[in-house]
Amino acid sequence: MKSIIFPFVFVALLFCSCHPSKTDQAQDSDSQTEMQDKPVANPSQSKITAEMAYEGVNNYCHKKYDWSVAADNPDIMYIQMGQETETEYQVVFRSYTGAFVYFYVDKTSGTTKMVEKGFGEHQSPSETINLFDYLEKKR
Repeated sequence: MKSIIFPFVFVALLFCSCHPSKTDQAQDSDSQTEMQDKPVANPSQSKITAEMAYEGVNNYCHKKYDWSVAADNPDIMYIQMGQETETEYQVVFRSYTGAFVYFYVDKTSGTTKMVEKGFGEHQSPSETINLFDYLEKKR
């Protein structure tokens, strides 16, 4: 008789240990709720903000172009924010010649492509900068 009862007890214990208790289920439910309440980091979140894009392009343009021609008429040269997409910011520079340079700043990498429009559109691989090279170092 002992030989028959022993396997039944073993199977019953095994069966009980395999199924979570009501306490375990309640704890699992609580931890799932906590996970849903916490904001999950989005891997596509940008490292570059709109302010950083503007600052970097502004610094680049002030180093690259002669702004002294705009001393008497500051409206002939300016920098402004353009359109924004999920992946990039557009910053626009207007030259005193009337040409526009469009800077397309990748929100993640900081790679910035430049396209000049005004006297025909052109873009070359040499007209790419790294925005981080033109951001001021915060002390």
